Amino acid sequence: MFEIIPLSHNRSYWSPFREMDNLARAFFNEPFFSEKAEIRPFKTDIRKTEEGFVLEADLPGFDKKDINVGIEGDVLTIKAERHSESENKDKKDNFVRVERSYGSYERSFDVSGIDTENIGAKYENGVLVLNMPRKEPVLPPSKQLTIE
Repeated sequence: MFEIIPLSHNRSYWSPFREMDNLARAFFNEPFFSEKAEIRPFKTDIRKTEEGFVLEADLPGFDKKDINVGIEGDVLTIKAERHSESENKDKKDNFVRVERSYGSYERSFDVSGIDTENIGAKYENGVLVLNMPRKEPVLPPSKQLTIE
């Protein structure tokens, strides 16, 4: 018999297109047919506390004005946008190599068990910290039935 294993990104299967892309990345330090380098999502840590949860998001190099935290329904979304310092300058600047990525970053989180009215946010030293208290459990109202 054989084992059925779902495909994942950890498995390595030969692909000529991936080989060409890896060669281009090694030579030009960016993918084929793309003017921008790959933008990866920012990293977050979520800790459980007695009152609820604390979410810490690493957003180094962002100004506070470029970070937007919004809640729509039961989804909390953190958006951050970084603009290139050279995007309006002449392309003949003295850059030898540009490795910092510019663009929009966005992550969403389920906050269905969170008291969204009382979330606190703080941004300091490149880390966004959200203190998210738990919702108090709502029990259905009880009532007495009369026996006939």
